[in-house]
Amino acid sequence: MEIKKIIGNTTAFFNEFVAPVHKITAVEEDENGGWRLTVEVIEEKDYMKKYAKDEMLGVYVVHLNENKEVTSYKRRDVRYRSAINQEVEV
Repeated sequence: MEIKKIIGNTTAFFNEFVAPVHKITAVEEDENGGWRLTVEVIEEKDYMKKYAKDEMLGVYVVHLNENKEVTSYKRRDVRYRSAINQEVEV
């Protein structure tokens, strides 16, 4: 299944280079034959837990090429985990 491979590659990349994935909220094919994903990660989990603050979620836009390899990512938003989820424009 193609989407499973896309999600797996993205999760592996984030686990190694950014932060563990909390949730992938969108997987879309882009016009160049690649893929665009919206990924949420928990930012600074230990710091927030230590000071009894709500966890912060980073919302990232990730691009994969036609070989399902991550080619770029960018954090688009940071919000409290308990905040109402708003869709981020890409």
